Amino acid sequence: MAAPRALAALAAALLLAAGVQASKYSREANEGLAAAGGKRRETGEFRVVRLNQVWEKAQRLQLSAVKLAELHSDLKIQEKDELSWKKLKAEGLDEDGEKEAKLRRNLNVIMTKYGMNGKKDSQLVDTNYIKDGTESDTLDDPRLEKLWSKAKTSGKFSDEELDKLWREFKHHKEKIREYNILLETVSRTEDIHKNVINPSEENLVKEEILHNKHRELKDKLRSINQGFERLRKVSHQGYDTTSEFEEPRVIDLWDMAKSANFTEKELESFREELKHFEAKIEKHHHYQKQLEISHQKLKHVEGTGDKDHLNRNKEKYAMLEEKTKELGYKVKKHLQDLSSRISQGLQHNEL
Repeated sequence: MAAPRALAALAAALLLAAGVQASKYSREANEGLAAAGGKRRETGEFRVVRLNQVWEKAQRLQLSAVKLAELHSDLKIQEKDELSWKKLKAEGLDEDGEKEAKLRRNLNVIMTKYGMNGKKDSQLVDTNYIKDGTESDTLDDPRLEKLWSKAKTSGKFSDEELDKLWREFKHHKEKIREYNILLETVSRTEDIHKNVINPSEENLVKEEILHNKHRELKDKLRSINQGFERLRKVSHQGYDTTSEFEEPRVIDLWDMAKSANFTEKELESFREELKHFEAKIEKHHHYQKQLEISHQKLKHVEGTGDKDHLNRNKEKYAMLEEKTKELGYKVKKHLQDLSSRISQGLQHNEL
């Protein structure tokens, strides 16, 4: 009798040990090996499979450290939106598939923006302002080129103001590019011929059909038109000394907010929030610059053979990379929230 009881006890102990071990592995898998620190990539950088595929593809491309960090932030926003959509779908709240279609469009915009859509002419516009040179850059729009040329030779701007104005022109160029990417995506998915921003009359009817169906396009085009008017005014008259914002994205938001259906109190509250947002952007720009410097230094140290020096630089680079990703996500999330609030106010105006 003792032997069977001993065997039974041994079997129970083995089963318990196996259960504990299985629980351990299961817990580690579910937590993405977070407790191991730095091993998250073993289970994937993101919780959505296709976003991991995009991220892995991007790491094989020759993207700069800053652009790779910027892509990471874009994918984190996409991840947040996709996980929110999965909850909505489970509750039966996207029956027409509109939100799912928007997610697909957004991912296509990201792929195109970072040159991963298979097109040779797809290039990422440098929106980080890390590089100071402007002469080698082009604005790809005759109207913008003409305005910029006049502003440079007008004598109305200091060197610092010209740098600020150039950032606004580059930001406007990127807005046009993102609009055209989105419009191309919508056109393709709805079996409508490709169209881009073009002053010709023949495209107006086609654009109006799309804009009636896609408010996002309308909002982007409205922002582009307002932005161009602002650039035209500033280029001819110079900067207003009372202007309170310098970051192009913040200037855009403030101009749009003034056109929205906000009360005086709401507008003042929005103004204060924009000041905080601009400070957050400036902090992000600082870390982007530090990341670029650290990346260049790391490449230099790699060739010296000094392992201790190399390890120190790797640690600093990893810290800056994570901080830049984190701030990039916060900036994009804040921008998304602010833009949504303005869009709701503009929609109310149209009702």
